[in-house]
Amino acid sequence: MLPEKIHIKRDDTVIVLRGKEKGKTGKVLSINPEKKRAVIEKLNIIKRHTRVKRGERGSQEGGIVEKEASISTSNLSLVCPKCDRPSRTGNKKTEEGKKIRICKACNEMIE
Repeated sequence: MLPEKIHIKRDDTVIVLRGKEKGKTGKVLSINPEKKRAVIEKLNIIKRHTRVKRGERGSQEGGIVEKEASISTSNLSLVCPKCDRPSRTGNKKTEEGKKIRICKACNEMIE
């Protein structure tokens, strides 16, 4: 079964709609379409306790590492670069037959 299409892409600016990070904005670092989750820059920070690893690849330090965890894409909304508001997106075909994303609020193209 193919994964469903996701309304956001990497390097988009999004706003969090629900959860402990509600109202904060950030840039999308990566997307996992199978799980419908996205990693947002400097949001949803978690702590991981890691062991010291020694081996042929060199040594890796242990300790407490802070990193971004993923957020469900249903809790994210794309921020339109033109009207600077959270908005829904739609698809439209250009004269050349190329498919582009548009902002439903201001009908402007989203790069």
